Amino acid sequence: MSRIFSSAYSGNFLGQAPDWYKLTLVGFLVLNPILLQTVGPYITGWAFILEFIFTLAMALKCYPLQPGGLLAIEAVVMGMTSAEAVKIEVEGQLEVILLLIFMVAGIYFMKDMLLFIFSKLLVKVRSKIMISLIFSLMGAVLSAFLDALTVTAVIITIGVGFFSIYHKVASGKEFHHDHDTQDDEQVHQPNREDLERFRAYLRSLMMHAAVGTALGGVTTLVGEPQNIIIANVAGWEFAEFFIRMAPVTMPVLMVGLLTVVLLEVTKTFGYGAKLPDAVRHILVRFDTYQDGKRTKADKAALVIQAIVAVWLVIGLALHLAAVGLIGLTVIILATSFTGVIEEHRIGKAFEEALPFTALLVVFFAIVAMIHDQHLFQPITDFVLSLDGQLQITAFFLANGVLSAISDNVFVATVYIGQLETALESGQIPRDVFDLIAVAINTGTNIPSVATPNGQAAFLFLLTSALAPLIRLSYGRMVIMALPYTVTMTLTGLVAVYVWLTPITNHMYESGMITHHSTYQIPDGAAGPEGETKNPGH
Repeated sequence: MSRIFSSAYSGNFLGQAPDWYKLTLVGFLVLNPILLQTVGPYITGWAFILEFIFTLAMALKCYPLQPGGLLAIEAVVMGMTSAEAVKIEVEGQLEVILLLIFMVAGIYFMKDMLLFIFSKLLVKVRSKIMISLIFSLMGAVLSAFLDALTVTAVIITIGVGFFSIYHKVASGKEFHHDHDTQDDEQVHQPNREDLERFRAYLRSLMMHAAVGTALGGVTTLVGEPQNIIIANVAGWEFAEFFIRMAPVTMPVLMVGLLTVVLLEVTKTFGYGAKLPDAVRHILVRFDTYQDGKRTKADKAALVIQAIVAVWLVIGLALHLAAVGLIGLTVIILATSFTGVIEEHRIGKAFEEALPFTALLVVFFAIVAMIHDQHLFQPITDFVLSLDGQLQITAFFLANGVLSAISDNVFVATVYIGQLETALESGQIPRDVFDLIAVAINTGTNIPSVATPNGQAAFLFLLTSALAPLIRLSYGRMVIMALPYTVTMTLTGLVAVYVWLTPITNHMYESGMITHHSTYQIPDGAAGPEGETKNPGH
């Protein structure tokens, strides 16, 4: 009886995850207190980071919320961080949480319009290189004016929609039938090869678009959360932020788009798969079917969704409110004027984002531990000890490496805080502060594409409903991101070391930007030309 009882407990623990995975996690939970007592909190903190990355890497074996959550709870219980510290991290990222809760749900109510537009696009554009460039540019342009998570929600919706259409028909059903897209056993044998090719096709498009969000997100003040933090400290407005970043971001954008073409031509790193003719035929049929059955009410709904999309772009581009609150207005407007007023239909829109929102809060607990244990402090001290262009380059690399390990928003916040302190204490002049701030922003945005945990948009894609459908695992994302990581990081590194200083100096001389900007020099502190700010100025 006791054996059956214990078997029931072990069977329930982490559900359908493999036994080796369950034993590995138990090993982590047992090992961590031992490490704390033997090697101290610093080494133990890095062990927690590696263990959490392991849970992300195994996302297709077990959703990371549960194993990662157990590690986060243990970190708090062991005193590696505190519940209050976690709360502070959550409060600091409240806009991101609101974004996930409301904006992703808002995109759900615009999926008919998105499928309408992209069905036409996929049917008309036959060149894989061209469609890949379109997805990458779409990700870049939209992320520059909206935000990467919103754009990722859009591409996930598109990907799930197209996959569901083909999977349903390949299983012998009609477009209007209910269907379980996770059950490949229903797919007829002759269609399974096309299904795998379609998965590869969608994987490549999703990764091109995801990297595109990083290419565009780094360029503007509203592109990524850390951009706003850095701009606020430096006192840069929208146009000045764009101009200051341009010596690095524009070459990286060009190289990123060139990488799209090279990957599709060489068909390496998981790219190059083309849309099978059988799949294209089904998508054409679906497009014709939708056009034929579309009623006046359906057409009116598409118009409403398009109008709401225009409001979404304007609201986010002008930063009229917190992103999540704009997402809430999208939900209200899109449902009020399209007849979706039943609670259960509205509730379905939140199913995609809430598990990831919970996972993100768990991630903030790990970030709180990194902060409390000063795990990045030795690297920060070393970089600040360097001089000249070497210091600026080191900031770019250090921010890139640490962002790929943890979270780019957290890393940017830590480093810009250290930099502000150095400026106020007179360790560095204002012109050096400006250059290093550019290195911090580009460093946290560009090399962090190396891993899914480096950028929230990548992590969202990895843990979305789409990832298991197209077999997009952590390891596969790392491999597919590798060529981008290499080309974009090397370009950014060259730009920071070779071009950033002379181009920025030319901008100063031409009057495009100034040393002062809108930054408020602290009382008694020397400005870039040696002047002292007067009290009350």
